[in-house]
Amino acid sequence: MASSVNINDLNALVASRHNFVDMVVHGMDQTIVGQRHLVESLLVALLANGNVLLEGVPGLAKTLAIKTLAQLIDGKYSRIQFTPDLLPADVTGTMVYSAKNEQFQIKKGPIFANFVLADEINRAPAKVQSALLEAMQERQVTIGDRTFRLDSPFLVMATQNPIEQEGTYPLPEAQVDRFLLKVVIGYPTRNEEMQIIRQNITPEKKEVKALLRPEDVIEAQKVVEQIYLDEKIERYIVDIVFATRFPSEYNLKDLQNIISFGASPRASIGLARAARAYAFLRGRGYVIPEDVRAVCHDVLRHRIGLSYEAEANNISADEVISEILNKVEVP
Repeated sequence: MASSVNINDLNALVASRHNFVDMVVHGMDQTIVGQRHLVESLLVALLANGNVLLEGVPGLAKTLAIKTLAQLIDGKYSRIQFTPDLLPADVTGTMVYSAKNEQFQIKKGPIFANFVLADEINRAPAKVQSALLEAMQERQVTIGDRTFRLDSPFLVMATQNPIEQEGTYPLPEAQVDRFLLKVVIGYPTRNEEMQIIRQNITPEKKEVKALLRPEDVIEAQKVVEQIYLDEKIERYIVDIVFATRFPSEYNLKDLQNIISFGASPRASIGLARAARAYAFLRGRGYVIPEDVRAVCHDVLRHRIGLSYEAEANNISADEVISEILNKVEVP
């Protein structure tokens, strides 16, 4: 396989398209202070054609981030505030009777956009969550007897607040598995907080101008699909995922009672896709082990089930993943 791949050509191809990353990052920096990991995670998900679940307390620029990204790429943006009284039709759309035409007409819902913000996804019942997650997985929506393909590019960024759990409907593991990344974001630094204050009390507001088109995203996604993934890297990805299922085989006996269930094959696919996108961000036409390690926590943290023993000892999924990365042999 390696003989049929010209790494120099791939590097040149990535270099020719890398201004996409530079323009997006520069545009986001004009509005978002700090939160580099959030910005990079959104780019990884966008380039890998996946979706993001964001966890963080209110006020950390989650909404602003995806809105700014949509404006920079001149894509259609919609925001859905998830509440307990929301219905699936409020997300996907429904049939509406037109008295003028004396027939039912289709009214498309907010899911028909390039960038969809599902705000506080765990506040809506399972039926509504399922409607959104089905659209994410199948990239299509059925209303009545008609099926519609969703626009491309398509990115869902769902948020959930880790603090308030009253009146929420936690996402089942089988559904949360459909998010390529689960990103946990924290507070800004002192200097960043001061910059945020200055930026928000000034009377002059910076206007976000479109720098790219949706077609540019699709072209960048095609380049990401061509990035070289060596067989050794594939084996490394499989070893990491298998270590979550059979820890004792990887000299991780301590994790045997900590992990209740390991990551699914979607994790392996997600690691490969996200690592390719991360390599693109770094301007490379090939994946190295550091790319896999860089995206590993975001890809795996929502795909590993922890036992009661882990919860009793305050052991997090991130600690388990770090332990696995320390033990699994790097090619």
